[in-house]
Amino acid sequence: MSSEIRLAFAHPAERSEATAPDGPLDRISLRDHIVDVEIGAFQAERGVTQRICFNVVVEVRPLTGPIDDDVDRILSYDKVTEAIATELADERLNLLETLAERVAERILLEPQAERAFVRIEKLDRGSGALGVEIVRSRGQVEGDRAAAVETPDPELIYLSNAAIASPLLKGWIDQLEGMGRPLIFCVGASDTPAPQTGHRMAQRRIDLLAIEQNAWVLASRDDRCVVVSTRTELDWAMRNGQSCVWAPSKIVLDAVDGPSAQPRDAVALAAWFAATFDARELLVIGAELPAETSVPLRHLAVSATHV
Repeated sequence: MSSEIRLAFAHPAERSEATAPDGPLDRISLRDHIVDVEIGAFQAERGVTQRICFNVVVEVRPLTGPIDDDVDRILSYDKVTEAIATELADERLNLLETLAERVAERILLEPQAERAFVRIEKLDRGSGALGVEIVRSRGQVEGDRAAAVETPDPELIYLSNAAIASPLLKGWIDQLEGMGRPLIFCVGASDTPAPQTGHRMAQRRIDLLAIEQNAWVLASRDDRCVVVSTRTELDWAMRNGQSCVWAPSKIVLDAVDGPSAQPRDAVALAAWFAATFDARELLVIGAELPAETSVPLRHLAVSATHV
């Protein structure tokens, strides 16, 4: 029992050796790779960086021929550090478990990689190191990818307050559903002014919450519109033909390269969100168009009967 306890807290390299499958495998390792990153589910962890330590061991198939001192024939250490950097840059995460899963999966995309041991620790959250460790195999990752379903191409629509209140709303939704594409609705804040604080970060939160309140107003106007706040919920809804109303706080606050548009510039914020889907367009009903966006915009007046 004592050896099992010791092994549970041993370096991933020792765990790899102790649990190795039949047949020889080579190993490469990354030890004590420390990165400053913003991560964590607690409010105190937002807006600040903390030190995260990575220890990674990758089991690889031995080469069948001579290496010939050719870096292109081996799984480079750079692939491991690149996997970490790529996942950290993709979006702000709350959980080390999520980060570990994504790093392991990206490493196992490499043809030679068979198993990946990933240990991640927070160094600044207490007197010791707080962390997680996972092991994933090529078979697990390939199975997960095979089970994944391609997300359909959505239609994104921005609705002004006049459009939300319009008697034409249900007719517009009927027409949009006839396109056969998943619908994602975006809204701005209601016409009732939100509280003003004079504090930039607090005001941003309040303004995002004001948009979410209005999302629920839209949901109350038509039962087909379901308020969602995470990309996971959005993906599920799109695959299952459910129309969504975007509640922006989580996605905006968790974005590594967040929008330059402020919540009060709601159409520009919706255009940023549409760009994250590589959307072909954003249909704007009843609101003025921003000067510049990375997504094509199509305008519809509130009085129009057809989209």
